Amino acid sequence: MNKARAAGFTLIELLVTVVIVGLLASVAAPIVELTIQRGKEKELRENLREIRAALDAYKQAADEGRLGVDRLASGYPPNLQALVEGVVDIRSPVKDRRIYFLRRLPRDPFAENGVPADASWGKRSYSSPPDMPAEGEDVFDVYSLSPESGLNGIPYRQW
Repeated sequence: MNKARAAGFTLIELLVTVVIVGLLASVAAPIVELTIQRGKEKELRENLREIRAALDAYKQAADEGRLGVDRLASGYPPNLQALVEGVVDIRSPVKDRRIYFLRRLPRDPFAENGVPADASWGKRSYSSPPDMPAEGEDVFDVYSLSPESGLNGIPYRQW
C-alpha cells in the first residue's frame, strides 16, 4: 500500500514563496520612500505658503498703520513668534486688542526631530540679498535649512 502523503509544504515551496515575497518588498520599498518624500514636499510647500502669507499680512497691517511700527523700519515682524503671539492693533477701539497672523507656527518637515518650529526655518532679513539670505532685525522671508534637493532637482533652500 501507498503511504498517504503528509500534508504541508516542502522546503522548495517555502523558499520560492520567500523569494517572491522578497522581490515584491524590494520593488515596493522605493515606491514607499518616494511617496514619503512627495508628502514631505507637499507639506513644505504648504507651510512656506502659510508663513509667507502671514508675513505679507503683517507687512500690510504695518503699512496700514495698525501696528505702530517705526516708519523707518521695514514693517516686517522682528521674529516668527510675533506672527503667533500677535501684536496690538492701535486702531482698534477696544484696548489691547491683538491681531494674530498664525494659529501656530508650522515646522519645516525636513528639519530634525526635536528642533523647535521657529528654529527649523532659515530666516531672511529685508536688508539681505536674495542670493545670500541672512538674518537681521526682521523676518522678510523663510526657507528650508535642508541641504537636500527636491524631486524636481531644485534645492529645498530655494523653494
